[in-house]
Amino acid sequence: MRVTQFYDYCFDNSRRLSRFPVLAPVPAGFTVQPVDPDEVAARLVELALGEPLGRAPDMAGPQVSSWVDLFRSYLNATHRHRWVVPVRVPGSKAVRDGALLPSKGHTVGTKTWDQFLSARLRETSAGATAGSV
Repeated sequence: MRVTQFYDYCFDNSRRLSRFPVLAPVPAGFTVQPVDPDEVAARLVELALGEPLGRAPDMAGPQVSSWVDLFRSYLNATHRHRWVVPVRVPGSKAVRDGALLPSKGHTVGTKTWDQFLSARLRETSAGATAGSV
């Protein structure tokens, strides 16, 4: 089973980009449909315990978005302010043409980026609070 980018990957990259002072360069035209890793794990268990399928359908999250929009929502959720500068990445025509999107007939997860982001930020905040005791 092939899957799209995990939310963790988007989160980690957003965190790195947010460290740029004042402005953050974000790949322009990158359309993605990231997925929750826990939902992928559950699907893999389901496939492993089920009847052989051959190649299972791809899996993606429930929403198509751009890297720019994902990053902006991260900034909003973390109360950070940066100018987001979309930058064309040389050699990325295939990605701009949808190469990161799943094939037709894919399995769709249910957890959205905003739900994942909210939960991850709560976990991060709880971990930081527990570490300061």
